[in-house]
Amino acid sequence: MTTHDAAGDPRRWLALPVLLTGAFLPPLDFFIVNVALPSIRAALHTSAAQLQFVISAYAATYAVFLITGGRLGDLFGRRRLFLLGIAGFTLASLICGLAWSSDALLAGRMLQGMAAAALAPQVLASIRVMFPQAEQPRALGLYSATFGIAATLGALLGGVLVSSHLWGLGWQLIFLVNLPVGVAAWIGGAMLLRESHAEHAARLDLGGVGLLSLALALLVYPLVEGREQGWPLWTYAMLACSLLTFALFVRFEARLVRRGGSPLIDVRLFQERDFSLGMVVTLGIYLTSAFFLTFAVYLQNGLQHSALQAGLATVPFTIGYFVGSISAPRVIDALGHRALPLACACKAVGFALVIATVLHIVPQSVFAPALVIAGCGFGIAMPSLIRTVIGSVGIHHAGLASGMVITGLQISAALGVAVIGGVFYTALHGQSGASVYAHAFATGLACNVTTLVALVLLSLALGRAKRPSARTAIVSIE
Repeated sequence: MTTHDAAGDPRRWLALPVLLTGAFLPPLDFFIVNVALPSIRAALHTSAAQLQFVISAYAATYAVFLITGGRLGDLFGRRRLFLLGIAGFTLASLICGLAWSSDALLAGRMLQGMAAAALAPQVLASIRVMFPQAEQPRALGLYSATFGIAATLGALLGGVLVSSHLWGLGWQLIFLVNLPVGVAAWIGGAMLLRESHAEHAARLDLGGVGLLSLALALLVYPLVEGREQGWPLWTYAMLACSLLTFALFVRFEARLVRRGGSPLIDVRLFQERDFSLGMVVTLGIYLTSAFFLTFAVYLQNGLQHSALQAGLATVPFTIGYFVGSISAPRVIDALGHRALPLACACKAVGFALVIATVLHIVPQSVFAPALVIAGCGFGIAMPSLIRTVIGSVGIHHAGLASGMVITGLQISAALGVAVIGGVFYTALHGQSGASVYAHAFATGLACNVTTLVALVLLSLALGRAKRPSARTAIVSIE
């Protein structure tokens, strides 16, 4: 089956919860892990750098294999890749939950990222195949809302699980909870999903995957580990090699295009001014992901909150995120290209108010509303970015450009944890106490605010050229 018929798959509404479970698990595991980081560090005796890798390794691996995961589904079948992805994600979650060392946990997180990259693209592709045109908006609306729900539940569920100590377990439960969900989704997928392939599937770009993986490893590893090692010569050598490898990657992709191949990243798209500028914004906008790491550590290590209290403290942000994500289509339709700078400005204002609260410049009553404002901006930012950037290219490039944007967002998340997380731990200077943690948290968040102000200015220049045909062909590979 390559396309749905006019009536759609007769089991489509029964299969939709299964597909949405596959869309739910990858973002849930990004949000749920943050509140457990202090417990993981205490239990596994991890360094601050290893703690950063728990997040950045997942995001970087997810980024590198995301487009390839979509192409594998087109080539070998979306049902097959969905089942393989959900099985791999469940197995990787088991490895994480049983991890006996930080290295074992990092290996499990990288496997989770690879499995998520195989799983996530099949969800949207299957919805488009299984549902007739008239029903797709409703199904895609539920798909979009899934990410807001994952964000809303992630921190709170993580706090509840870590604090519950069920069966004598703590942080392990945030990973083991995926097991029954994953098994149920696999059984449901095996029973309800029908196989589909793309009529003209793009070939795999294994060379591009290898070069991009190497370039990111050479970039992220020294950024995270260099601080603890005192920035020895090898860290600068690795950073220089990362730039060289990125250059080789670009050259390899350009050569592949000239030969008529299917590149991981089509460098021709960068000839469009708005697309190039949009990718710069993309690589900056998710640097704010470091907020989840530093906020959890500040609350639990600085203010001595429990994991449950930390999860509850994050709820205003995730509620704002949920509200922002479900209202994003209406905001974007009303404001057009101005929605993106507005979203970045909301995040900047919200985080600035959080800093002022933490440093006792404004009353504590401002704290929760500030988180709601920042979360709302966060929820609007990604869909408005995708809409604006995809609108800068032709309709025939919409799918590839969307995949590049989502990949860029995951790379941004990995770099945010590496760079701004490093600023946070540098500001701690190995000291303890509420005031020290407050200063470090405010310093890291100030980096986010500065970045967001720059993104507001950059994004104001986006979306000037209107391409309605491209704008209606938005494709997401979250």
